[in-house]
Amino acid sequence: MHVAYQVFGEGDLDLVLVTGFVTHIELIWEHEPAARLLQSLGSFARVIQFDRRGAGLSDPVATAPTLEERMDDVRAVMDAAGSERAALVGVSEGVPMSIMFAATYPERVQSMVLIGGMARSTYADDYPWPLPVEALMESAGEFVLPYWGQGTMVEVVAPSQAEDADARAWFARIERATASPGMLASLAQMFLDIDVRDVVPTVHVPTLVLHRRHDRLVNVRNGRWLAEHLPDARLVELPGSDHSLLYEEPESALGEVQEFLTGARSTPTPDRMLATVLFTDIVDSTKTATELGDRRWREVLEGHQRAVRDALARFDGREVKSTGDGFLATFDGPARGIHCARAILDSSDPLGIRVRAGLHTGECEVMGDDIGGIAVHIAARVSAYAGAGEVLVSRTVKDLVAGSGIVFTDRGTHELKGVPDVWQLYAAG
Repeated sequence: MHVAYQVFGEGDLDLVLVTGFVTHIELIWEHEPAARLLQSLGSFARVIQFDRRGAGLSDPVATAPTLEERMDDVRAVMDAAGSERAALVGVSEGVPMSIMFAATYPERVQSMVLIGGMARSTYADDYPWPLPVEALMESAGEFVLPYWGQGTMVEVVAPSQAEDADARAWFARIERATASPGMLASLAQMFLDIDVRDVVPTVHVPTLVLHRRHDRLVNVRNGRWLAEHLPDARLVELPGSDHSLLYEEPESALGEVQEFLTGARSTPTPDRMLATVLFTDIVDSTKTATELGDRRWREVLEGHQRAVRDALARFDGREVKSTGDGFLATFDGPARGIHCARAILDSSDPLGIRVRAGLHTGECEVMGDDIGGIAVHIAARVSAYAGAGEVLVSRTVKDLVAGSGIVFTDRGTHELKGVPDVWQLYAAG
């Protein structure tokens, strides 16, 4: 049996990543948010990550590995990497395995960080938060297995990115590279049998439990139970609804991990600013690209990008990033953002494309050249509701430009994915 592993980073601390179902130690580096997270861990620790047997680059197996076999994988990888003692960072389904390893080999575990995990995978009378076995099997058979490899897991693992085409495409690739649908079904069956509640009180290593307060996949009460029953544990509840730590303010979570493991955090405290956030994208870009052909599509795309950057310069906007057929930009005033969005949409007509835009004004986190925070997520969700040729804004934007002469049309109330409350949206004329 060959288990693929990778060692990177520097530091006196060894850190072993014990991930969940979806794992591929090469592909993970191709997604920028994942690469940033790994690089951050490697800035203060020697990180050891691996693909469990039957997944990713490790040898395939006929049946899903048991918890005991997965413990053997961790021990073998630590031995191969020359690590006598390490901190375990268990993620999702990797949490119960980390607990088992720490209880079985306490001399090899310095501390643990448990992220979005659980002690038991299915409902019990004294553990009522997960779904019952039958409901979980039905859900997997109806919503997961038939769509495996298409990126649909992003909708529950990272709902904040559900409308992001790049994130969905990466999820699709790593799903396909992780396991076949048949192996996934076997892994799912193994997951149904997980219950380490009796082991939890025997683990005496210092433990940090991280869990998002509105986690869509694993209820936060699982994390609270772990923190209450592990003898030396501390719980930090993070804001957001993503199960993954990659997207919703990952710097905050990484700071908690680093401070717990090293006693200090070097992750910079993000600057905050009030800004109007603009998202644009070309409607039906894939269909249009297919119809036009590669050469003509490239010409159209380059023309669109020039027009967007000209408009940003004219209305004092700052380009944050471009995804090829879409842009993220900020403005210090909402009226300028609306006028810029309208100019971008007008410039798209001669190119034979239709563009949509969404804006929201709120407090953003500034991390170098990038921005983050809930205001960015809201603007992205507003943009997703916009129709072709439409500039859609939140009520916040509308209220801030009162008296500007800009005409608005009420587009009703909407629930924005991954964002609390109901939001009133308006089309800006």
